[in-house]
Amino acid sequence: MAYIAGDTITAAQYNVFVASSSDPFGYNHFAGTGSGEYGLGQTELPQVTAVAGTVTAAQFNTLMTGIDNIANHTNVSITARTQVSAGDTIAIKSALETDLAALATAVAAGSTSASGGLTNNQLRQVTTGSTGWNTATHEISVTFANANTMRHYFNAGGKIRLVCDVSGSVDGDKDTVFTDLGTGLGNLDIGSLATTRSGSSETLTTNNLSRGYRDLTTSYQNIIKLTSDNSNYTDNSLEVQAKLDASVDSATVMTIKVIFLDGASDGTFTSGNTDGVPADPNNAPQVRSTVTERHPNDSEGLAAAIQSNSNAQVSNSTG
Repeated sequence: MAYIAGDTITAAQYNVFVASSSDPFGYNHFAGTGSGEYGLGQTELPQVTAVAGTVTAAQFNTLMTGIDNIANHTNVSITARTQVSAGDTIAIKSALETDLAALATAVAAGSTSASGGLTNNQLRQVTTGSTGWNTATHEISVTFANANTMRHYFNAGGKIRLVCDVSGSVDGDKDTVFTDLGTGLGNLDIGSLATTRSGSSETLTTNNLSRGYRDLTTSYQNIIKLTSDNSNYTDNSLEVQAKLDASVDSATVMTIKVIFLDGASDGTFTSGNTDGVPADPNNAPQVRSTVTERHPNDSEGLAAAIQSNSNAQVSNSTG
């Protein structure tokens, strides 16, 4: 039904703005429970019944407030509006359908512009128990209370962040190599539709940063692999993979696997060691993986924070 400035809004028109599950999407579809890439877990607004027939100012103001809240969280610019009073025409609600469409698009894309509405919360840190390995593998899982919570987390702009570094002092060539690989990775943020890294150095051997939560399956998917750009250690690398425990939208667990590879064939030296010099300066160091959730908070419009429920170290092995 056409929505023209100056008309008297009908119950049918209002219900489209609230509950339409097709274009133009209603508020409940992208802000409520929703499905797939739509939905933020906010309280859904009731429709006006045909019997009642009348849309009250309070009902319309509640809808306007909900729209403003989602716009604030997603950082989407919408038309400025004021609260209405009984008897007002709908002329001052210009571009409402356009704004609803813009918010639906933002949510479906994973609310990528949400920034102030996210909070960092470190979940789990895993450190290899020894040095001198050829391969070190860390697996860390992040579990949500249910599948809808996991969907809403990523739809609202939530991310799972991975940071890799060397534990302890950096006192050998390989310590430096793996420190540099961690710096090259930077903050690796797995979002709804894609993954980003804040680092830029080292050789990008595998680039699947276009993969996000919605691209994962129950088998590990490669996200990124960096190879050392040190000419003496080009066989050393850092690789990140991720998987879900079920199909997307049904899953409640994301598991991240980090693989550190020391493929360099250089030897170590221990004889004639001088005090204060590491005995095995070319041994692979203790490496560390830290997983943090950048979870949606309630500071910019959402009714409550959306967070994971638990996390665990799945494995920590060397070989």
